[in-house]
Amino acid sequence: MPSLSPVPPASVVAALRAAGCVFAEDEARLILAAARTPDEAAAMVDRRVAGLPLELVVGHAEFGGLRIAVEPGVFVPRRRTEFLVEQALAQAPDAAVVVDLCCGSGAVGAALAAALGRVELHAADIDPAATRCARRNVAAFGGHVHTGDLFAALPDALRGRVDILAANVPYVPSAEVGLLPAEAREHEPLVALDGGTDGLDILRAVATAAPGWLAPGGCLLVETSERQLPSAVEAFRGAGLETRSAYSEEMYATVVIGVGSGGVVRS
Repeated sequence: MPSLSPVPPASVVAALRAAGCVFAEDEARLILAAARTPDEAAAMVDRRVAGLPLELVVGHAEFGGLRIAVEPGVFVPRRRTEFLVEQALAQAPDAAVVVDLCCGSGAVGAALAAALGRVELHAADIDPAATRCARRNVAAFGGHVHTGDLFAALPDALRGRVDILAANVPYVPSAEVGLLPAEAREHEPLVALDGGTDGLDILRAVATAAPGWLAPGGCLLVETSERQLPSAVEAFRGAGLETRSAYSEEMYATVVIGVGSGGVVRS
């Protein structure tokens, strides 16, 4: 693989800029670094100009200091979700058992395992394309990947043992999916975006069932929007979780943290 080109060809930058890529020079560098031949680079530029997300063009996304493999048809991890990882590590710095539910590419689980060291890591998603991709990303951490609907995918042996349950659930209201950027609505699976009428259907299902899976003092973390926060907090508290929320203005990220019985919510 060639080294990162400090000055990408003007023709590549111009093509990307004409296609509406705001960071055309940066994208050109990434494409040229990922391409093995000039012909492959040209094909990658063509795919990007046609609207394919950059991460799918180059085959990876940067997340939590890791290079996460991504594939067509799989949700691309957002940098704002790094805030969920930060909050999980702050709440449970000594976690031994981690579950990445609605895992997509497995980015959250991989980032948590990389930070925590030796952990028992499980990742689960309803989409076989997602779990196939996740296996690539959690393999280095000895992660186990399961395909199925939420907790039904997990081994029963995890009940009452989970220290960190990170669930990057879909939270876009059904009526607003069509308003998403084309890169998301045209290239990412609907199941990873659509959260139901108010966007919180999956969040409520996860919050309701989570206490039965958490270890004493274990925590559930879910990303949501600022607008949905009051309802999300209500769902967590209704499930019997000690609850707080956290917001990052820099990353424009909102996370709800719920702690099971015997635990303390860390501020």
